[in-house]
Amino acid sequence: MEHESLVIEAALRAGGEIMKVYARDFSVEEKDDKSPLTEADKQAHLKIKEYLDQTSIPVLSEEGKQMSYQEREGWSQFWLVDPLDGTKEFIKKNGEFTVNIALIENGLPVFGVIYAPYLKKLFVGKVGGEAWVADGIEPDADVSSARANVTSIPKSKPEIPYIVVASRSHFSPETQEFVDELKAEKGEIEFASMGSSLKICLVAEGVADIYPRFGPTMEWDTGAGHAIAKAAGKTIIDHETGQEMRYNKENLLNNWFIVR
Repeated sequence: MEHESLVIEAALRAGGEIMKVYARDFSVEEKDDKSPLTEADKQAHLKIKEYLDQTSIPVLSEEGKQMSYQEREGWSQFWLVDPLDGTKEFIKKNGEFTVNIALIENGLPVFGVIYAPYLKKLFVGKVGGEAWVADGIEPDADVSSARANVTSIPKSKPEIPYIVVASRSHFSPETQEFVDELKAEKGEIEFASMGSSLKICLVAEGVADIYPRFGPTMEWDTGAGHAIAKAAGKTIIDHETGQEMRYNKENLLNNWFIVR
């Protein structure tokens, strides 16, 4: 893909900005939607924009200007960015936060990069191409070294136990009902849990079988993971439409979805 190296570098350097803030005390503000915002979100956003502005493709970012639908509805191609996905994980300092960058074409993701700077883990997926993960990748790594030791995904996993990505402690009634149906169908079930877009990556990587998300997410939370999962041969289905999840909707809130 034309801009692949640029996007990987943008994600790594944004991860570097995040880790600078993570290493010290930082301030937390409240956004209009009451979710927390940190200095790290802002610095990562500026760093990513510095790179993506080198392309002629428009950017829709969680921390950017909230554009009107009229301004973006004609876009056939755009970057969809979450500079710091998992702000709550970042504030709790549990390490499970990511930088998400996706390229969307005609409402569907075609390329995605997810970088978890604390975990030093980089996921890349090109739809119609390959998906891979690289471990031990520092935020200041150059792209060629990041590519030097990659593992193609998904890895194969045994059918049993059937692994569901879900919070162990906070099941919504809908998730509980879904899991009960899976138990009846699959028998032995185990659970895996992760913060941020890493939940989608668990399925893309072949560590887990399914991730039912019966709760609110925004398009920038899922775009990059969707591209990586799709490149790895997985599906992300909108629970309401029964079709593949779509992007650049008038309302950027996702419907419930299932990754498998």
